[in-house]
Amino acid sequence: MSDICLFEDDFSLFPLGPFPFDSEHSAMGEYHYYPESGFTGKWYDPITNFDYKGPTWLVSQPFLNGTRIMEQMRIEKPKAKGAIPTLVAGDGDWSDYTLVAKLRALSSEQICGVLFRYQTSMMHYGLFLVSGGLELHRVAKLERTVLCRVDVLWSCDTFQELTVQVEGPLITASLDGKPLLHYSDGQYQTGCIALCACMPTQYASVAVTATAAVVSRLQEKRAKEASELALLKLSHAQPRLWNVIDLKDFGAGRQIRFGHLTGTDELFFVMCQHQRRVYKDRYPFISCMTAVSLVTGDVLWQIGESRDSEDVIQITTDLPFQIYDIDNDGVDEVIASWDFQLFILDGRTGEIKKSIPTPENVEPVESLCGVEFGHHAFKRLNIDAIRIVNVSGKERPSDILIKDRYSRLWVFNDKLELLWKFSHNNTGHFPYAYDFDGDGCDELFSCYNMIDSKGNLVWELPVEIDHTDEIVIGKIDPDKEEMLAIVSGWEGFMLVDKQGSILFRDINGHGQRISVGTYCPDRAGLQICTTTFWGSQGILYLYDCKGHELWHKEMRCNGNIIAPVNWDGNGVDLLLLNGNTMNGGMLEGSGNVVVRFPDDGHPDLCAEVVDCTGDRRDEIVLWDRKRMYIYTQDQDISPQGMEYAPHKYPLYNSSNYRGEYCFPHWEKAREQK
Repeated sequence: MSDICLFEDDFSLFPLGPFPFDSEHSAMGEYHYYPESGFTGKWYDPITNFDYKGPTWLVSQPFLNGTRIMEQMRIEKPKAKGAIPTLVAGDGDWSDYTLVAKLRALSSEQICGVLFRYQTSMMHYGLFLVSGGLELHRVAKLERTVLCRVDVLWSCDTFQELTVQVEGPLITASLDGKPLLHYSDGQYQTGCIALCACMPTQYASVAVTATAAVVSRLQEKRAKEASELALLKLSHAQPRLWNVIDLKDFGAGRQIRFGHLTGTDELFFVMCQHQRRVYKDRYPFISCMTAVSLVTGDVLWQIGESRDSEDVIQITTDLPFQIYDIDNDGVDEVIASWDFQLFILDGRTGEIKKSIPTPENVEPVESLCGVEFGHHAFKRLNIDAIRIVNVSGKERPSDILIKDRYSRLWVFNDKLELLWKFSHNNTGHFPYAYDFDGDGCDELFSCYNMIDSKGNLVWELPVEIDHTDEIVIGKIDPDKEEMLAIVSGWEGFMLVDKQGSILFRDINGHGQRISVGTYCPDRAGLQICTTTFWGSQGILYLYDCKGHELWHKEMRCNGNIIAPVNWDGNGVDLLLLNGNTMNGGMLEGSGNVVVRFPDDGHPDLCAEVVDCTGDRRDEIVLWDRKRMYIYTQDQDISPQGMEYAPHKYPLYNSSNYRGEYCFPHWEKAREQK
């Protein structure tokens, strides 16, 4: 009986030109669902790199030949950090199969070939043409191992046929129909396939086949899993549209804050548009601020001139504003920076209650981290982010932390009087405030630095490069005190104790986002989810409370915010990916998507988790530049006795760089209105 085709492509359906790519090679996909536009066929590109210029892959046509070829165009060295040009297709549950690819290496100076049993761009096998031979590689995160090699002649002037057959742990590789490599390795049992090259290489066709017996087993397995997943979905509430808001011409990307601007139970949001100065997103500033009722969609007030332009979503940093009742009068204020001023605005009207000029840039540039072009761009500070903290030890937070992009922090009290400033190496994106020693005053953890409530350095982690992107602090492991869970780019995911000792570290890609919640209720403690961006994009990892990996999976899209969601109100948290109907939804701790959003034309650029209805369960807010859709549950909840009221990040400290958490907490059920 002949084998059954699982996959084939000769690229004939592709138009001539670049495979779709982000022309800006930007960080938009860190927290926006921002897919490249254009035809991608059965493939996706999992690699993103801010150093790239132009496309990685090109569909072209050989001279006097009507066929199409997919060509990799970059010149790189195989490396552990950052991954190498890769184009992925197929299904992750494939096990035993035969992969045949016809390719022409246009140079023999670096590797080119195919990947198989591909689980992520950091975990797979690879068969490569190399100078004077053929090599079998295994990639396991930062470790690239040459499992075996054979010397063989091949030519850059003709197409070669590479064949890989996998059956259990056995790997057989052939070149132009001649078996050359045999190896046994059981690290990866399943995975899809990919094209991969570090030098310009042309691919003419790719095919994957499997025996009828293997396909039959695969179909049975999928049918069983589909049945089980259908039952899982029935155990969860599904999304019901709660509200739609027309954002007119004041819409923006994830530059949004939520709060009670009128001192009532009515929830509002403030959305900010921006303009840029000097260089990319290093010095953006607020150009328009609009306060809107989340219930009625009515504009409460607006400052500045709104713009109906796509440019207002093209920003990859925070803007400096928060909503908080800083003077404790029962009405939220808006704390913001604009035109080199730090303002406290009346939440009801947007009028100025207090203001001061931002600090002057007096420090020598050579003493600071990350200052572009070797000069301060302005006399005064262009504030990067704002956070509400409590270094003064009052009953409630009333201090205001501001920072520049990467090097300095300042802390002011509620009268906008400077308390102290701090600078030591990198600040990271969004410092975390937490009372570690129980004295009623917050310490600050900023990048790798622990800072006491007076602004003194207490300790620093023994990490010197990259910076911390997101932080969560709390009781994660029931066997230990509060700990820090952080992701720090290519310095990895770390668990750190209060004294600064690294308890666990996994360099699993460029760690970009982190969240903590009760994702697997049958396990002790809480679980930690991380995701990657730069280099090997979109890899999700789930860890237990001690750092043991539970699973990993590569998402075929960007913009996965991995925020914990109190969706069902039963003490089990789901993970929000993004708002797309195909690639988004909410995951269980098992890794299964159990809640998907309806195909109703809703926007999916941005997603946020907010309790909009006041029942303690979370709603999902989805929006783009023009529209906002808010989804609640299609099932009411009537808690008996106790009500799940987890401790979550407060609304008054919003940021695109905050690690999200959902620390379990139960309260006596309130009377239903």
